[in-house]
Amino acid sequence: MNQNIDPKPQQINIELGEKEAEGIYSNLAIITHSPAEFVIDFTRVVPGVPKARVLSRIITTPQHAKMLLRALKENIDKFESRFGEIKIDAQSTPQFGFVQSDKGEKIN
Repeated sequence: MNQNIDPKPQQINIELGEKEAEGIYSNLAIITHSPAEFVIDFTRVVPGVPKARVLSRIITTPQHAKMLLRALKENIDKFESRFGEIKIDAQSTPQFGFVQSDKGEKIN
């Protein structure tokens, strides 16, 4: 037998439910981590409303978090090459947007 045969890439079928296909709008993500996992809480902050509820929580490994970072960077680069630079208003940070939590904060 020839052991140098390249394995065929595995195809994964992903099902997208109707509710998930609608998506959830988020303008704030809070990112916390431990040695074993990253936790990303997505929420929506509305002006004039002093309280926001977590709409979705993603828990993943540090390796998958880094892979997500790379995939986002690649896609942002592709987007900007096609549509132009994405501008970020410096006044909106750190009050709104995607932020990292304080160092001593406990993960729920």
